[in-house]
Amino acid sequence: MMRCAVKGGGVGVVGRGERRSSASGTGFSSSRSVVRMPEDRGLCCGVRSRAADLAGVEMGRPNAVAGAVFRSPRYGRVRATAGVDPEDILPDKVQAKSSGNVLPYVGVACLGAILFGYHLGVVNGALEYLSKDLGIAENAVLQGWVVSTTLAGATVGSFTGGALADKLGRTRTFILDAIPLAVGAFLSATAQDVRTMIIGRLLAGVGIGISSALVPLYISEISPTEIRGALGSVNQLFICIGILAALVAGLPLAQNPAWWRTMFGISVVPSILLALGMAVSPESPRWLFQQGKLSQAEAAIKKLYGREKVTEVMYDLKASGQGSNEPDASWFDLFSKRYLKVVSMGAALFLFQQLAGINAVVYYSTSVFRSAGITSDVAASALVSAANVFGTMIASSLMDKQGRKSLLITSFSGMAASMLLLSLSFTWKALAPYSGTLAVVGTVLYVLSFALGAGPVPALLLPEIFASRIRAKAVALSLGMHWICNFFIGLYFLSVVNKFGISTVYLGFASVCALAVLYIAGNIVETKGRSLEEIERALSSPSKADTSRAGAFLVSDE
Repeated sequence: MMRCAVKGGGVGVVGRGERRSSASGTGFSSSRSVVRMPEDRGLCCGVRSRAADLAGVEMGRPNAVAGAVFRSPRYGRVRATAGVDPEDILPDKVQAKSSGNVLPYVGVACLGAILFGYHLGVVNGALEYLSKDLGIAENAVLQGWVVSTTLAGATVGSFTGGALADKLGRTRTFILDAIPLAVGAFLSATAQDVRTMIIGRLLAGVGIGISSALVPLYISEISPTEIRGALGSVNQLFICIGILAALVAGLPLAQNPAWWRTMFGISVVPSILLALGMAVSPESPRWLFQQGKLSQAEAAIKKLYGREKVTEVMYDLKASGQGSNEPDASWFDLFSKRYLKVVSMGAALFLFQQLAGINAVVYYSTSVFRSAGITSDVAASALVSAANVFGTMIASSLMDKQGRKSLLITSFSGMAASMLLLSLSFTWKALAPYSGTLAVVGTVLYVLSFALGAGPVPALLLPEIFASRIRAKAVALSLGMHWICNFFIGLYFLSVVNKFGISTVYLGFASVCALAVLYIAGNIVETKGRSLEEIERALSSPSKADTSRAGAFLVSDE
């Protein structure tokens, strides 16, 4: 095997039997020096060094190669970090092609996303009919509890899911999550009184809260770097599909008022399939490695990517420091100086997502469409759902090409423009003859813009930027922000509209979207094409100089 050595002003290749010595007796000079690597000589063991494209690489002490970046045209960058011998970089590591297939396991995880969307959407069509059967047709408060209890359960579930995922692992938490999902659906379908219905909805809410944090976390940790964006955005796509499935499931209600029980009962089936599928799915190699279960991590890598990728992935895990002796992070660690900034990014993204008005627009879309002459609730909901699914499909195809940050900026900009159009359509007298049409166009464009970035990107980006030690809990915390905002918007939206008017509320949403664009442009890093280990190492650089280089590394496009 050949290995790299730095000598004088260039890069030398040293055989296994040789060792270049210096005054310190190491392969690297112990004195602080600047090594210049000419561009034409930037190849080491068949791997092009990114340092060859820079003015120079600063080497400070033995193993001080933390800033060096080795780039493979096929597999991107491999960072050598302090404490990791460059000798461990194998020439054949970067040439291996994956013979594994992660798609079936991503598909199993997405059953949780389908259930997420289905449980949120199923009550909208069924509420009128179940209210008559359970004797609460005249009680708006109890009807509100049937709807909002799910959101309260989801808030609890999102926080619980993070702790369980860290303690039990991702797949076992999925299996455990199937219990409240299935039991909640069964109780809702068989309820003979409102108390049983509320308990069923609460359990289903806990289940979708756990899955809302767990699905993007698991998908991001098992997805290959080059398609992680596309696979991660599939989570949002399947949430939309779940909402659409709930809409379709409600079509027979007009002919059969008792059909609402079947609508709730249907979701028991994917809950069971989720548990069975996860029983045979591989655990996250990153979680296994962090727990010190190296042989199990290698087995999971082999199952996901093929035998030939084991060395490469295990090297990345070792180089990232995920195998350190640090204990699992506590909830209080998330607010420490070390993690507060990156955790606040995750919370801010979901705060902007919800305060930008997506749920309010969906809640009010039926009234908007009626003002335009579209009297069918099903047609209005179908139009919004179709725009959501179509936009998410476009986002999936662009995620690994355009990048997360650019899609977020484009998305919130489009949402701001759409909200401004909606606001003007209600107040500008010159547009009065076209107000109905403009309101429909504005709503559809808003939902489409949301689906391009603000919808799928936060759940994808968060597991990417959070360090492995805090990933599960930090994702859960951010999703908790999502559910809390969702709950209060649903609770107070109509009251705020009645007090200030829909036009003023929409103008406020437009302002939030504009603020989101400014925040994203100044704070969010680009992560496309980078492995989770590369991102973690870059964002955890200890010094200001290292942080500056890390930011340049993450934002650069190649």
